[in-house]
Amino acid sequence: MWGMLLGAATLLALGAAPAIAADLPARTYTKAPAMLAAIYDWGGFYVGLNAGGGSAHTCWTNTATGTSEGCHNATGALAGGQIGYRWQNGAFVFGLEAQGNWADLKGSNGSQALAATTNQTKIDSVGLFTGQVGYAWNNALWYVKGGAAVVGDKYNGLATVAGTVFDRAAETRWGGTVGTGIEVGFAPNWSVAAEYDHIFMGNRALNFSGVPAGAASRGETVSQDADLATLRVNYRWGGPVVAKH
Repeated sequence: MWGMLLGAATLLALGAAPAIAADLPARTYTKAPAMLAAIYDWGGFYVGLNAGGGSAHTCWTNTATGTSEGCHNATGALAGGQIGYRWQNGAFVFGLEAQGNWADLKGSNGSQALAATTNQTKIDSVGLFTGQVGYAWNNALWYVKGGAAVVGDKYNGLATVAGTVFDRAAETRWGGTVGTGIEVGFAPNWSVAAEYDHIFMGNRALNFSGVPAGAASRGETVSQDADLATLRVNYRWGGPVVAKH
């Protein structure tokens, strides 16, 4: 008896299930919201500090005789600052920058033409005025730069044994520069960068004056180029980080 009742109840339940399902409202599906990608904005004015080192390859040639006096590398530290402006079009970034550095690059070699003479070069300042073109991957930027360079040069002739200066010359030398860098934004307005620059200074004819009398001593043609490597920190006044689909 109880078995017959249980079977009948089961059949009634199975038959009613489709009807109940038909009366339920259709399930609605909602599309998941699209992910938002943060886009780092590189546009705007910026100022910053930099520090690093450099090496200037310098060769001296006696102007009167055309005899090479040899070459040396003037090496040392440099530190300074930069100011610039960038604007961004899609992933491409364009900019202008002025950079000024105190420097202490010094080197010397024994003259191959003058006995008991050491030729010494010192660079005490470097300036770069450049344009930039870069490509950004969100908060990472790779850029190349090029433009004009100016350095403050001092040249000394030393008596090798005594180490005293017997003649000298000084100049402000203009040339060209190219460089490249990688910059990473670590906050909406802050970034850090590593940069390399090569400076082309060409050849310059110089007249040396005797020390201490100041009378003309000798003429030298000096060729020079330099390599600089710096770490930089920049603060930018630009647009905020924006998001887009």
